[in-house]
Amino acid sequence: MNKQANVAVFLSGGGSNFQSLINASKAGSLAARFVLVVANNDNAYGLERAHKAGIDTFVYKVKNYPERSEAHRDLMEILESYNVEYIALAGYLKLIPEPVIKKYVNRITNVHPALLPKYGGKGMYGHRVHEAIIKAGETESGASIHLVDEIYDNGKILLQKKVPVFSDDTPDTLAARVLKVEHEIYPIALNDLIMGKR
Repeated sequence: MNKQANVAVFLSGGGSNFQSLINASKAGSLAARFVLVVANNDNAYGLERAHKAGIDTFVYKVKNYPERSEAHRDLMEILESYNVEYIALAGYLKLIPEPVIKKYVNRITNVHPALLPKYGGKGMYGHRVHEAIIKAGETESGASIHLVDEIYDNGKILLQKKVPVFSDDTPDTLAARVLKVEHEIYPIALNDLIMGKR
């Protein structure tokens, strides 16, 4: 794999999907060079993963700026300074600022733990999704990789994979099954996007 795109990863927590992307890049199956990790949480374990992989990090909190516009400008300048070409969200729980979305149209990806467009939208993340799916009596769920726009979980779906929902599932058991699929399909979808296949 010759050309590698410069990718920034945005995360809020453990970053296990980020780790799956790093692993795919190292294995040569993902044409991405991870140049920056942006987190909105100082304690996100994803920052530790970045340090271990030798990737620069930036903790981005809008509340630390006097004006929202200053926060957005700072983020844009940092992304530009790293020559970021694509952004991959890996458990990032904040809405991406509009200037970033406009600059990176069709170049921001996200992973969602359900088969979008079902069980998406504001407030639908993590265990809330799995709880809603079990409560609704669904027989299948899965993971979706999609493009990001100004609305939560609204962008074009790049790749999905289904998993069964069993009658004795808890949010934890379903989450584990879905997470395994997320790790499997996220590197594929991101690589296809970078290579112009999606």
